[in-house]
Amino acid sequence: MIKRKIVFCRLIYTFMKGIIMKRLFAILAMLLLSGAMPFAAHAQEPDYKNLSLPELTRMAMAGDAVAQFFLGVRYESGQSVLRDYRQAVNWFQKAAEQGYAPAQHDLGVMYEDGRGVPQDYRQAVNWYQKAAEQGLSEAQFNLGLMYANGRGVPQDYRQAVNWYQKAAEQGYALAQFNLGAMHYYGQGVPQDIVLAYAFANLAAADGNKTALENQDIFAKEMTHAQIEEGQAIASKWRVGQPLPTTSKTGRAQ
Repeated sequence: MIKRKIVFCRLIYTFMKGIIMKRLFAILAMLLLSGAMPFAAHAQEPDYKNLSLPELTRMAMAGDAVAQFFLGVRYESGQSVLRDYRQAVNWFQKAAEQGYAPAQHDLGVMYEDGRGVPQDYRQAVNWYQKAAEQGLSEAQFNLGLMYANGRGVPQDYRQAVNWYQKAAEQGYALAQFNLGAMHYYGQGVPQDIVLAYAFANLAAADGNKTALENQDIFAKEMTHAQIEEGQAIASKWRVGQPLPTTSKTGRAQ
């Protein structure tokens, strides 16, 4: 697992990203179950994750975008083959050019990290954007990071908030966490401690320990009424619903 942390001011404000193998497989499973992928309707589709390397390679060479992606994953991780970032990029590129969102995202990661290709933040943004526009939550989150940090694009907190919000509304905890921090600092949005607290609450419920720490920090600066409103927002919200953009009691005076 690749994690990166950037700390801002006195709050723990964590940015985490990278290729996480278990997460990739979870994304694919989610897409299959939701019917969002064209092959989900077929009962006899291959188990790409567990195909033999020769069979996976044969399918990838025949133009199967999902096989190309999984072959790239194997080269990236060194699973059943020698790790080869250039080959990973090669197969991610082929799948990405066919419009396969997970491959577009991971190609963006390779460009951002400079693995298998020269580091190129603009190319990273380009591929994150393509995957984000297809609704892939981690691509939306990483695109938000690029805007927040001014990598490959001019720094733009409003765009960062926009993409964090899209990922957060899909239940992506790291996006909920960062969205809360943006509301706390008033970056790209009006400062609102109730929303900061509510979004930290959502991320903490998903197991984000840093969000739990931030939640405690926020609470020390809040009135009882503000805490109650933040808790109510978090408890009523469900994945897929729009997140609020303002609160009744949390705006800075």
